[in-house]
Amino acid sequence: MEQLTIDTGLREYAVNGGPEHGGGVLRFNPSDPNVYSRFCTLQNQLQELEQQVQAQSPTGTDAIQLLAQADQRAKGLLTEVFGPGNDFDAMLGGTNLLAVAGNGERVITNLFAALQPILEAGARQCADAKATLAVQQAGGWRKSISDSFGLPRYSGYSASVERCQRAGIHPLAGGPGPIL
Repeated sequence: MEQLTIDTGLREYAVNGGPEHGGGVLRFNPSDPNVYSRFCTLQNQLQELEQQVQAQSPTGTDAIQLLAQADQRAKGLLTEVFGPGNDFDAMLGGTNLLAVAGNGERVITNLFAALQPILEAGARQCADAKATLAVQQAGGWRKSISDSFGLPRYSGYSASVERCQRAGIHPLAGGPGPIL
């Protein structure tokens, strides 16, 4: 079987030193507008989750169980944003996202602080690509490809029809005849 490899812009980030040091690897395309949109939505979802936890204000074992459930839900939401191949439990060494880190912030806050600049840079890259695409669309994607390879005009169905018309050949019949 032949292989077809598509560059999807996937990047890898070693989290907390990568698997060799007890962390993991986060893989996603930072310039994917879908990821950015899901990330922005995630912030609201996690804020709602935290409010739900605070509203219940359990104590003792109930509190630990509630925080564990909230952690599972938050990590599930993160996986929805960044893709199923990203295991946030492994990446963060099993640490609960609602735990307080050494700097006094919640782990989830530190995670967002680390991801936000990457995603914002990706969003800027996407916006730049959109502007470039608008310029390229003036000539169409076929023209853009043709220009990239230094081809005259572009190839494809429309170009074939034009060549047939010039030669007086019906493009579908493969021989002379009127072009409908």
